[in-house]
Amino acid sequence: MRVRSLRCGFGAVALAAGLAACGKSSPPPPGAAREPGGHAVTVANASVRPMSRTISVTGTLAAQERSLLSAKVPGRLEVLRVDVGSAVAQGDLLAQIERRDYELKLQQAAAALAQARAALGLPADSEADEVELNNVAAVKQAQAVLEEAAKNRERVLNLSRQGIASASEVDTVEATYRVAQARHETALEEARTRIAALAQRRAEYDLAQKQLADTAVLAPFEGAVQQRRANLGEYLSAGTPILQLVKTNPLRLRLQVPERDSARVRAGQEVRLTIDGDTNRYAGQIARLSPALDEQTRMLLVEADVPAQGTLRPGLFARAEIVVNPDDPGLSIPSEALVVFAGVEKVVTIESGKALEKAVTTGRRGPGWVEILSGLSPGETVVLNPTGLRTGQPLTIQTAGRSSGEASRPPAS
Repeated sequence: MRVRSLRCGFGAVALAAGLAACGKSSPPPPGAAREPGGHAVTVANASVRPMSRTISVTGTLAAQERSLLSAKVPGRLEVLRVDVGSAVAQGDLLAQIERRDYELKLQQAAAALAQARAALGLPADSEADEVELNNVAAVKQAQAVLEEAAKNRERVLNLSRQGIASASEVDTVEATYRVAQARHETALEEARTRIAALAQRRAEYDLAQKQLADTAVLAPFEGAVQQRRANLGEYLSAGTPILQLVKTNPLRLRLQVPERDSARVRAGQEVRLTIDGDTNRYAGQIARLSPALDEQTRMLLVEADVPAQGTLRPGLFARAEIVVNPDDPGLSIPSEALVVFAGVEKVVTIESGKALEKAVTTGRRGPGWVEILSGLSPGETVVLNPTGLRTGQPLTIQTAGRSSGEASRPPAS
């Protein structure tokens, strides 16, 4: 009887302890909201904002100019002033062929030119080669003889008409006059030949002068040496490559635009690009468009000029966006309001104080915002950082979030 009463006593104590434990709530996990009525959330409104309409393409950076330099005359390479990576300015001397042979050729041509000028009675120290045909000494001499023969002929013919001069005298002056005429024609032809020879000697002199100048290889534009193809002391024939020079500012961005987007591309449009391994975004401008699409790839070749900066250099692969409309309004939400699960994009809105999941279709993206193409209307409220929320779950708006048009900032903790 005593044992049974003790057991009852212990049972009553245990029951009382259990009831007391049930009356106490378990402590909330760290960081959980303690707002009454539902899960505390931060919200923002979907709003229309200006955004750019772009075409995403890929391409390659290339040098603005690329030139394989060579000497125009053969000879031994005497001077090479640059090497790979050397920066040069337009007109800089890069390489030099031995000059001595061409200096001697120039002296030879100068002597022949002076001889041709002397034959025409021109001064040796003058550069003018124009000469009047009748002012050539041989022509003037023949002209004087012809005039004298003409006068003698006229005088004898007058005497013959008067019966004073004999027939033999008339024959003599006639023959003398014809000989003078022939000598005058010969002098004219010889003068023309000398004038032509002078022109030939002048051309030979100018050619020798140019060949001497062509022994120097000059930079055709400002750039840098990409390759060195020859060494000092080598004998090079005309046209043998010596250096490869590239111009890298601005760079030439070559892009392939699909046929469906080609009609929207125009010269002068902005291009934004990124390259692998560099977080910076660079900008350029479309400068050239191909007049026709490639029949094999159905692509339009577009070239943009991009200022050389950062890590940009020829040969890099680039991902680019062509801005076809810089101000095309669209509906947007903060990027932290979007949830992607199993390839499905959705947001969480609030309806009658409860969570409501909505599938959406997204479009353009920017720093801190994402465009909504379908699934939302302007002014609708979306929950920021909605991970873990389900449709029907009670919600309480803890603080007002930012709209999609404001600058991106972290949510309140």
